[in-house]
Amino acid sequence: MAASATREKIVTTADRLFYESGFDVTSFANIAEVVGISRGNFYYHFKTKDEILDAVIERRIRDRHAMLEGWIGSDQTPKQCVASFIRILMTNSEKIRSYGCPVGTLFLELAKLKHPSGSSARALFDLFRIWLRRRFEEMGRSDDADALAMHILARSQGAATLANAYPDEPFLETEVEQMLAWLDAVAGRQDKNDEED
Repeated sequence: MAASATREKIVTTADRLFYESGFDVTSFANIAEVVGISRGNFYYHFKTKDEILDAVIERRIRDRHAMLEGWIGSDQTPKQCVASFIRILMTNSEKIRSYGCPVGTLFLELAKLKHPSGSSARALFDLFRIWLRRRFEEMGRSDDADALAMHILARSQGAATLANAYPDEPFLETEVEQMLAWLDAVAGRQDKNDEED
């Protein structure tokens, strides 16, 4: 296996194990075993677990950015883009019910550990916040765009946490439906204001 492919496999495996088991309890040995490489080969690519964490966070930011930009690139309206963001809870519902939100769980764990990469993990929330804010601005809600973005982030994180706590209940589906109805009301209010102008 080429060095770049091995490195990518290490990052992919670490990403999954950090999400499913937690960053703190996942060891070099755990990752090396799943990847199927020796510890010596592992150290050729990453000297510390923090280096792997940084690579995982960079990858998550890159992947989430591509996802968000993909929705814009598919000619969705700003409202449709926000709806796609909300519906991602259902797309990932099985994993969320088992492990929680990958962004929220990593950030909380690093915050508890007072890990220096906590601010890098928060960059994922910043990415979502800025992207959502811009969509609300495009919907004509410049005055409260950031508050609306934070509302969606807060509600989606709360929904993911409770779906993980109550995995056998239809809680997540109900929350997604209510968030979409809220979005309709927000967009409808702006449409009404535009008609009155």
